[in-house]
Amino acid sequence: MKQRSAMLAAVGALLAAAPARAQVKLDKVPCLGHPDCDRLSNGTVDLVAPNALGPRIIRYGFAGQDSVFGETAEVSATTELGEWKPVGGHRLWHAPEGMPRSYSPDNAPVERELSGSTLRLRQAVEPRVGIQKEIAVDLDPTGTHVTVRHSLTNRSLWPVELAPWAMTIMSGGGTVILPQEPYVDQPHQLLPARPLVLWSYTDLTDPRYAIGAKYIRVRVMADRGEPQKIGIGNRQGWAAYHRGRTLFLKRFPYDEAARYTDFGSNCETYVRSSFVELESLGPLKRLEPGASAEHVEQWYLFEGVDIGSTEAALEAALKPLLPQTMPR
Repeated sequence: MKQRSAMLAAVGALLAAAPARAQVKLDKVPCLGHPDCDRLSNGTVDLVAPNALGPRIIRYGFAGQDSVFGETAEVSATTELGEWKPVGGHRLWHAPEGMPRSYSPDNAPVERELSGSTLRLRQAVEPRVGIQKEIAVDLDPTGTHVTVRHSLTNRSLWPVELAPWAMTIMSGGGTVILPQEPYVDQPHQLLPARPLVLWSYTDLTDPRYAIGAKYIRVRVMADRGEPQKIGIGNRQGWAAYHRGRTLFLKRFPYDEAARYTDFGSNCETYVRSSFVELESLGPLKRLEPGASAEHVEQWYLFEGVDIGSTEAALEAALKPLLPQTMPR
């Protein structure tokens, strides 16, 4: 009996001494001039979503440090649908891009719902456009991993064809990193393998581009005001942004059997001066009234990353990190 009591006491002491299990906390904070925002935090990273507009995620970063997302408070576009403001951070659109449909304002309060570690943000139906947007964010209890589910629902009376389009405005001054399909020499591969999509204003002689055998890099330069955009058929399923010594990496699926907008592009980047967007797209889908399309991204952050100035240095930096982001 004494031995059993002693064992129970020892177990109780160990449990009391063990650190509490990490968990996701939700609180209210102001951010980017918006006083009423939800913050999800696990002690390592945090995310912030405003209640007054969206659905948006306007902050993602290591706790107590700067956000990796950018801010564009001074930018706006006025169309027959109203004034649209990019604001900054991460948002959801539907492709293909069109004026004024794509620029339907999302400046109104969102419906919010918290379930466990998942924060769900739902927009009212877009007037005249008839699409309802929703973003659900799930932060892991430990580490930097975030699951972001994007949903578009057709609330109109007729079928529509569209693709979910996840767009992240990054903080300027960094480098976009897009993976190329594996390099294979000509005698062993006769068919094309690397879709590269160019817009009418794309200029591949621009010094911001560095196109190598394994990666496409796009530097963000404040003194280069000409817009540039490229897209790729990204079967590797990831894209990244490096700034300072922090690497942001997003993963997303690629469906070989699906159709993608923009000549088969499922990953795009747009740069102009210090403004930069890192974008992924889901497949084109025909949505009957009431039907939805979903597109999922997985986010990761890494500290102390030096990508150097060559492809070899970049590959060496990414080699130990990419396996940590493989789908679970």
